[in-house]
Amino acid sequence: MTIKLVAMSMTLPHFADAKTFRAWRSDPPQWLPIALDIARSHGIDVSAPHVFSTGTNLVVGLGEKLILKIFPPLLRAQFVSERGSLMQLAGRLHLPIPEIVAEGERDGWPYLVIARLAGMLGSEVWPSLPEAQKERVLRQIGETIAAVQRVPLGLLAEIEPRWDAFMRTQMLGCRNRHTRLGLAPKFLEGLDGLLRDAATLIPMDAPPVILIGEYIPENFLLACHDGDWSLAGLFDFGDVRAGWRDYDLLGPSAFMSAGRPGRVRSLLEGFGYEKPDYALKRRLMALLLLHQASDLNSHICIEGWQDKADDLVALQELVWAE
Repeated sequence: MTIKLVAMSMTLPHFADAKTFRAWRSDPPQWLPIALDIARSHGIDVSAPHVFSTGTNLVVGLGEKLILKIFPPLLRAQFVSERGSLMQLAGRLHLPIPEIVAEGERDGWPYLVIARLAGMLGSEVWPSLPEAQKERVLRQIGETIAAVQRVPLGLLAEIEPRWDAFMRTQMLGCRNRHTRLGLAPKFLEGLDGLLRDAATLIPMDAPPVILIGEYIPENFLLACHDGDWSLAGLFDFGDVRAGWRDYDLLGPSAFMSAGRPGRVRSLLEGFGYEKPDYALKRRLMALLLLHQASDLNSHICIEGWQDKADDLVALQELVWAE
């Protein structure tokens, strides 16, 4: 990569909005020299940097063992979540997570240097796994979600917005959001009824737990031993919040279960649920529509699902098939 010369002061700029920041981030030569300067200030070898093009923040691999994540000021909340989660979960899980090696701030941009985990990125492996291996991994994901949620919240309890405020805001904007995203009218018709049910189905004041928000193949690592694939690491804690436990079932349900009964059963049993009843499916359907990143047209990985379900009730039966 040819690196452009940056300003002599090597300062990180200010961005008023996320769109402008994303455009700047998409041109690594503008910021990579600053990232490498940060790494050098911690005595880290920068001879073999690797820019990760996906993700939200500035992320650079430094050799085989370290990763530098730099957060713009407008996404400081992600730094707070990531740092707090890594500290709170350290030593409390059976699954490896990154260790914080160094941290600091440059021009108002907080950053973390974290240990790089071993394993293959889930999104690279998942599509080619045999069905039995997919069920095995989904069971482990369910178990991992439950294990994370057994860890005390600590300072993560202070993350804003709190669960009840977050849910009420999501409910207020739900119809406009899914109308804008092009959800079919036959599903929009049932939205008001589902939101009425959600007010009682989704606990607002139950003891909150740690919610990662995105248990999806892009955020975990896999490894194969004696022909069996297993979770090998979990990373990316920038969207962590505290709230109701079922919320973290949404990512693997939408992106990985594909409406296949064996996968659905493995995920839910790993989490600690038995056969899903109507109330659970209804609650999960509501949460799926209320998720902070919800976009059913892009996120439900069941081929032709728009034609297979006539309304939201039929859709919940399709997604969480028995």
